[in-house]
Amino acid sequence: MPADSAASLLAELGCQGRGPTVGTGGMVSSSHPAVSRAGIAVLEAGGNAADAALAMAAMSWLALPGQCGVGGDAFVLLHRPDGTVVSYGGSGFGPDGGEPGFYRDGRGLSAVPLEGPLAVAVPGAVAALAALHAGAATWDLPRLWEPAAAAAERGMPCTYKTREDILERRDALSRDPGTAAVYLPGGNVPAVGTPLPQADLAATLRRLAARPASFYSGGLAERAVSALAAAGAPFSGDEWAATGEPLVGASITGRYQGATVHQTPPPTPGWMVLQQAGLNDGLLAERPWMSAEAVHLAAGAARLAFADRYAGCGADNDHWAGLLAPDAIAAARARLAAGDLPDPAVPAVPVDGDTTSMVVVDGDGMAVSLIHSLAFTFGARITVPGTGVVLNNRLGRGAYLIDGHPNEVRPRRRPLHTLNAWLVTDAAGRLRHVGNTPGGDGQVQWNTQLLSHLLDHGLDPAAAVAAPRFTVHPGSDADVLGQPPELRVESRIGTARIEALRDLGHAVTVQSAWGAGGSAQIISVDGATGALLGAADPRQDGVALSV
Repeated sequence: MPADSAASLLAELGCQGRGPTVGTGGMVSSSHPAVSRAGIAVLEAGGNAADAALAMAAMSWLALPGQCGVGGDAFVLLHRPDGTVVSYGGSGFGPDGGEPGFYRDGRGLSAVPLEGPLAVAVPGAVAALAALHAGAATWDLPRLWEPAAAAAERGMPCTYKTREDILERRDALSRDPGTAAVYLPGGNVPAVGTPLPQADLAATLRRLAARPASFYSGGLAERAVSALAAAGAPFSGDEWAATGEPLVGASITGRYQGATVHQTPPPTPGWMVLQQAGLNDGLLAERPWMSAEAVHLAAGAARLAFADRYAGCGADNDHWAGLLAPDAIAAARARLAAGDLPDPAVPAVPVDGDTTSMVVVDGDGMAVSLIHSLAFTFGARITVPGTGVVLNNRLGRGAYLIDGHPNEVRPRRRPLHTLNAWLVTDAAGRLRHVGNTPGGDGQVQWNTQLLSHLLDHGLDPAAAVAAPRFTVHPGSDADVLGQPPELRVESRIGTARIEALRDLGHAVTVQSAWGAGGSAQIISVDGATGALLGAADPRQDGVALSV
């Protein structure tokens, strides 16, 4: 669109404000200033993008404790200066004794619990980060993780977000001695600015930095397995050792507007971004940016992707690959044109969730997109005694208790995930964009929207992360299946567009101006100058910094 029209629309939708950070020697972006500062300090001292990302990941365990931790999962895309892209996946198995009958017959449950020991999958984050370190880093891990260990020892100040997270989950946190001791000191919700020291976690970080494998075999693993088994979760210890082998391999790719989009493979839903990109390619670019018609098309693609995921996808099958075949994309476009969008039809329970992410590009063209999570805020809300490690609830959030489903809870089957990371390269393999966002089932939708903002309409990173969001609900997480379909939109999209979407048949729920959630991070490479342009989502406290 013409420059004047673009500026006017950006202003109308509340996307015009501070421009992107600009640099040439390297850049980082995250959801917390301390995390970004940890990364830029590494780049300034001569470390590469992988080094910086590893330092940032560890610092975020302290700065954003509700969103991520040693006891969670992590996924990474690494773009090397030669154009190759590698995916590192850290996602764990449920307990070896966790057959469906254990939950149904032995416990009388209709779903895997969302809290407590039965919700836990083996954490995969340490395995993925150790693999990234072995494959791309130049600094040793104790050097990279010592700033986080020191921060744990002295206590990171409680932020507004962390205090809100604690306040909303106070009852659950109070039931576990380990979480209560850290996050409810003296039995009270900490005031903003109160240091939250974690001596046990500091010791654990130093131990893991010296030997990451100890999380999966040895003293730490034995302590975790023993505590969970004593609490009724049927872990054997063998599934912990198996999770210590990360998922390392090529990214999965698709085309959009002539560029190559790289995504993390299963168990992540990265293929859903590629499917939506295939459905939208050439269509959204022809529509006015953020018009009701464009939102309608994108929402339809998202709805179809979730239906396809529920219909046949599991972490250990390749059903997803067939959905990306050209004939399948063509058939799906026909389904969209005909309005064939099946609704979810199984029972639901309330929604929750949290994650955080970061991006790094160094002066040599190495780039990292990293996302990690405990699944729900503070995960299962339980701590491995004496370690400071809060455990995830990924099994409860991700696995179904539905007979015969490919995502049915089973031993040695990873539950389907919400986390995914992306980057974009040109025909020569040169980096164009790297990004990601937290947000549960919103991730695959918002990441697709970010790609459209960048590639269809030429927005800079600051405008792209600030653009109004729209979200198809429900997705296909275990905790939201079957809720009534709706299209959630931030109010900044405007009354006229909202009414037009209702006329197109959407059950629209209007959120506050910045209320969709998420915390997108983008770094782009300017094609004309080679400069780096970056931005952190204004919906959280993040910042992009340049060398």
